Amino acid sequence: MKVLYISYDGMTDPLGQSQVIPYLQGLSAKGHEITLLSCEKKGRFAAHSGMISKLLSASNISWHPVPYSSLPSVLSKQLNLFAMEKKAKQLCETQKPEAVHCRSYMAALIGLKLKLKYGIKFIFDMRGFWADERIDGNIWSLSNPLHKRIYAYFKKKELSFLLNADHTISLTENAKKEILSWPQLKGKQVPIEVIPCCADLGLFSAKTIDPAKQDSLRLSFGISEDELVISYLGSIGTWYMLGEMLDFFKCLLAKRPDAKFLFITPDAKELILEGAGKKGIAAKKIIVVSAQRAEVPAYLSLSAISLYFIRPLYSKKASSPTKTAEIMGLGIPLITNAGIGDSDLILGEAQAGTLINEFSKAEYERVIEQIDVLLKLDKTKIAQASEKYFSLQKGVEKYAAVYEKLAHNSMK
Repeated sequence: MKVLYISYDGMTDPLGQSQVIPYLQGLSAKGHEITLLSCEKKGRFAAHSGMISKLLSASNISWHPVPYSSLPSVLSKQLNLFAMEKKAKQLCETQKPEAVHCRSYMAALIGLKLKLKYGIKFIFDMRGFWADERIDGNIWSLSNPLHKRIYAYFKKKELSFLLNADHTISLTENAKKEILSWPQLKGKQVPIEVIPCCADLGLFSAKTIDPAKQDSLRLSFGISEDELVISYLGSIGTWYMLGEMLDFFKCLLAKRPDAKFLFITPDAKELILEGAGKKGIAAKKIIVVSAQRAEVPAYLSLSAISLYFIRPLYSKKASSPTKTAEIMGLGIPLITNAGIGDSDLILGEAQAGTLINEFSKAEYERVIEQIDVLLKLDKTKIAQASEKYFSLQKGVEKYAAVYEKLAHNSMK
């Protein structure tokens, strides 16, 4: 199938490299003709465009980047959308795609227009409840008249995307269930496929871990063999609850004074140490390290358990944290909070960890009582569950099945 793939995220961004390119490479390998349109930030494009261009060319993917405007937010989005829409129409005229695959809402604004103008199939790869995330993350405020109008506009567009898409992709079963419960969609045909954020389980595998490297890292971080290490992977930002995670760790220290908390994050060490200090946690109990992607599995492997708490807001029904797949791929048990995407379902079925039901000392202590049980969980089974739910290959196969179904319907 000839597909025009539109991404507002750049391929020179880390997200493009981890969550777009691997899927497109897999789809191209299956014989689909991919034309890729993306919006690229100046600095990253200058630094990485050569590498990305070679990578995509090697996979027979035709890449058409447009420059990202860094003007004030609303104006920049309008300029970026104008440039991308103009280029997308040119590509439709010259490449004659059979379908347009749109990553998230900004791309879908263009994709729906292309469907109506050229009669091609429209895939809405929604990635989450984008407009609701802007409210939940305090990026927009409904008390601000402009933000309220923009939110209402995108919620109306969201319904239009769902009603007009030949296929919608959701990251979670939880989000699919929520969407199909909306009264505006009652009795409507809304074909939805669930494809979570997958991971490179060839990299995030215990088989890649060098014991000598582990010993070297333990020595450099001052970790002894008998200490209990819990880890946190990723940025500390809008959604992740640093204060509550440190509260949990403080409760853990009361039971396991040998514990240490390893943060693998690009964020400033001072931010985390300051937060720990306010909780009365000694700095020697906190390890903060920044790692290149290839180094992350070795750092994660130092931990017996991994922890993350996400703000349990409405929009998080649709979230699929990539770190879940990566952590489970290494066979590491998880502690997280209930109500985030499909975490409740997956951790329960896979016996891959446990859930916090509320952010309270009593609940933390309840879960901490289960630490010894978590430490005895079968690492091999956790890794196998990651393969079942989050395999990149299976993700590619699901996308390919959508393409093939739409191609078949076009031939009727």
